[in-house]
Amino acid sequence: MSETLAGIAEAMVQDGQGILAADESTGTIKKRFDQIGLENVEENRRAYRELLFTSEEAMRDYVSGVILYDETLRQSAKDGQRFVDLIKGAGAVPGIKVDQGAKPLAGFPGESVTEGLDGLRERLKEYYGLGARFAKWRGVIDIAEGLPTTGAIAANAHALARYAALCQENGIVPIVEPEVLMDGPNASHTVERCYEVTELTLNMVFDALYEMRVDLTGMILKPNMVVPGQKGPQVTAETVAELTIQCLKATVPPAVPGIAFLSGGQSDELATEHLAIMNKMGGFPWKMTFSYGRALQQAAIKAWAGRPENVAAAQSAFTHRAKMNSRAALGTWSPEDEREAA
Repeated sequence: MSETLAGIAEAMVQDGQGILAADESTGTIKKRFDQIGLENVEENRRAYRELLFTSEEAMRDYVSGVILYDETLRQSAKDGQRFVDLIKGAGAVPGIKVDQGAKPLAGFPGESVTEGLDGLRERLKEYYGLGARFAKWRGVIDIAEGLPTTGAIAANAHALARYAALCQENGIVPIVEPEVLMDGPNASHTVERCYEVTELTLNMVFDALYEMRVDLTGMILKPNMVVPGQKGPQVTAETVAELTIQCLKATVPPAVPGIAFLSGGQSDELATEHLAIMNKMGGFPWKMTFSYGRALQQAAIKAWAGRPENVAAAQSAFTHRAKMNSRAALGTWSPEDEREAA
C-alpha cells in the first residue's frame, strides 16, 4: 500500500473487500451487549473486538479497513499484540472515528450537527502516531415533516468538509459520512423523498468539500442507500439499487475512488442484496463496497454471547457475513450463497 492519500484510499476499496465499522462508542456497544446480557466493561469490549480482529479468513480476504473507537485503537490482544498491528498484519488499514456525536443544532428544532472540530488537528496527529491511516465523521440528516432544512444540511456539510481537510493535512484519509436516516423518529417517508434529500445533501457536501480544497482522490464517501423509511411504503431491492446508482451518478464526482455504504438499519441480508444488485448493474466510475457495523457483526455477537467457548462459532458467523458482502462487492452474490454453512 502506498502511503499517499490516494494509495491508502485505493487500498480501502480494493476488489471484493470492505470496511468493518467497529467504532461503536461505549454507549452504543452497551446496547449490543444488553441483547446478550453481557456487562459493558472494558475487558468485555476488548475481548469482543479481539474475536473480530483475529478472524483470520475474514480479516485477510474480505476486510480492507477497520474503523476503531478511541479506546479500541489503544487496546491490545491477550497476547500483547496491539490491535492496530493485528489489523495491519492481516493486510487491512486501521482507522479511527473522530467525531464527537450529533448534538441539537441551535435554532433548528429536531435537527442536529456533529461536533468534534475543536482540537481535531492535535487528535489527528496523535492518531496518526498510533497507526491510524483513515478517519470517519458522520453527519446525521433526518427526514420528517418540513425537515431537513437546508440550514441544517449546510452546517453538517461544512463540518464534514473541515474535518476532511484536517485529515488530509495530517496524512489521514477521511471517510465522509452524510447519513440520511431511514429509521429516524418519523421514518415513514417514501423512497422518492429519500432520493430528493440524499441528492440535495450530497450536492451540498461536495460543494463544501470543493470550497475546503479537499482532494477528492484521497477520500472515501460513506453514504446511505436510497431506501424508504422503515415505516414507509417498501419497494423492491432492484428499485433501491437503481435509484441509489442514479442519485450517486448525479452527485458524486468520478474522482472519488470509492463509495462504502453504511447499512443504516437494513437487515444483514438486505444490505448485502442491495450492494450485490448495484454491482451487477455496474456502469459507474467508483468502486462500490460496504462499510457495515451492525450488519457485519450482529450474527457474531449473538453467537458469542460473551462466552469464551463460543469464540469459534462467533468468528465463523462473522466470516460468513464478511464473505457474503465480499461477493456483493464483486457483484457475484446470490441468495443461495446465504445457505452455505455459516
